[in-house]
Amino acid sequence: MPEWLPWIILALLLWLGLALLADLLLEGPRGDDVVGNAAYRTIRLYVRLRHTPVISGSEHLADADDGPLIVVANHASGVDPLLIQAVLPFEPRWMMAIDMRHPLGEWLWRFGKIIFVDRSSRDPVGVRDAIRHLGDGGVLGLFPEGGIERRPQTLKPFQPGVGLLVRRSGARVLPIVIEGAAMAPTAWGALLRRSRPTIRIMPVIAYERLVPAGEVAADLQARYEAWTGWGVEEA
Repeated sequence: MPEWLPWIILALLLWLGLALLADLLLEGPRGDDVVGNAAYRTIRLYVRLRHTPVISGSEHLADADDGPLIVVANHASGVDPLLIQAVLPFEPRWMMAIDMRHPLGEWLWRFGKIIFVDRSSRDPVGVRDAIRHLGDGGVLGLFPEGGIERRPQTLKPFQPGVGLLVRRSGARVLPIVIEGAAMAPTAWGALLRRSRPTIRIMPVIAYERLVPAGEVAADLQARYEAWTGWGVEEA
């Protein structure tokens, strides 16, 4: 065997590996954004290794391939957004209460293009940004309960804001049910714990444009009560 042949083979294998890596990083919810797609694949790897979710209903994602779309889920754990992103082939922009905007996570909020809502202000800047994003055919992610459930296997009352967004934008709704996610005293603490959650992707819901916001929220809450069998805490 010529001395140079192993080097040629090694170079070809290296080239093939780099080509495969580039192909992986150029395939993802952020198009040709290599860093964004790398983060997406890191999230999926983290969820697969740390939480090993049991997923059902993936066939419903075929009906959610275009916007405007609002992804909603019950909220019991700080790891919920990562669990949801790991099962979606697209990236929603998440809505988040501004009082949860910890300065140490500023780089993460900017990278994730988070839409912040100030619940203590009458100026609905975040709501306008969300409606604009949906109007451009985007995907929005939010938790209608408005906060993490502190008692296991309970729901908080669904806020009418989700109905307002549906009414203003005409967006369809993709509900996701999460059970058994890691519980911790803090949202960040859940990221360090192992779990084996069940993630159910439910059929897409298309509401009539004129349905009042409160009725949309009430309907979603009733569906989640039926899907989980859980009760609702008093507001």
